Amino acid sequence: MGVFAMEKKIKGRVWKFGDDIDTDIIIPGRYLVLTDEKELAGHVMEGLGSDFSHKVQKGDIILAGKNFGCGSSREHAPIAIKGAGVSAVIAESFARIFYRNAINVGLPLLESKNISKKVSQGDEIEISIERGVLKDLNTGEEFEVKNLPEFMLDILNKGGLIPYLKEKLEKD
Repeated sequence: MGVFAMEKKIKGRVWKFGDDIDTDIIIPGRYLVLTDEKELAGHVMEGLGSDFSHKVQKGDIILAGKNFGCGSSREHAPIAIKGAGVSAVIAESFARIFYRNAINVGLPLLESKNISKKVSQGDEIEISIERGVLKDLNTGEEFEVKNLPEFMLDILNKGGLIPYLKEKLEKD
């Protein structure tokens, strides 16, 4: 059983984004020559013309609407988000390839219906992945988040797919 499945809570300040945030917004194509996650993190969300990369703090949480991570299937996008110190991304829905890429690099993604209408920019939230609950610490309201399958929790617990597979192969 992974750490996430043992009532680990993720707590952080919300950075709110809208619907259809694509991978070009998350990390513009001109930075795809970079491979270091810290270098990528310096340009995360630059596609919005925002100063997100300079203001985001370790542990902060991205909250978005529908179809987060749509567009091209670049692994750089979740790597840049994770490298910026973001502890999780919560959205109403995710593009499939982005979802899998994020889990593979160890970035927790959680879905919650209509969450973008319920939580505000800058609110502090706490997420219990095990219980499937997001609590807005500013308002005290609680919202349901979709539970992750055990194998995904294990991958996240190990820090991503590669460390997960290495440990699994060493045991076998």
